[in-house]
Amino acid sequence: MASVKQFQVTFDCADPERVARFWCEVLGYVAPPPPEGFATWDEFNRSLPPEERGAWFACSDPTGVGPRLYFQRVPEGKVVKNRVHLDVRAGTGLVGEERLATLEAECERLVALGAVRVRLLPADEENESCILMQDVEGNEFCLD
Repeated sequence: MASVKQFQVTFDCADPERVARFWCEVLGYVAPPPPEGFATWDEFNRSLPPEERGAWFACSDPTGVGPRLYFQRVPEGKVVKNRVHLDVRAGTGLVGEERLATLEAECERLVALGAVRVRLLPADEENESCILMQDVEGNEFCLD
């Protein structure tokens, strides 16, 4: 049997720190401290050549269980649907109206952080309801 590998999820984006800080709030993740010798990330970025400033940012699960998220600046914008789609498990184990109320409350919280609600995908015979959303740069994700 093959061994289980840890992995990192990488996002291409225009503003890595902004997108990373959004996902920190969504997932309860934390940003790393600035590199050694720098009091803040702004101070670190000012030490870099202009073209390298703000080129990347990362965040991780403070419990060490979830994957690290890495955000890198790319020159092209999002053209169509993103190729990686995160499902944020906000309603795990809940069904029906209780699940929907929990998802709606989380949706409200994320909209206040800059997310966009796209649409409700209502429950059917196979799946419970989920809410399709977009992050601060338009990448789609679901509240599930």
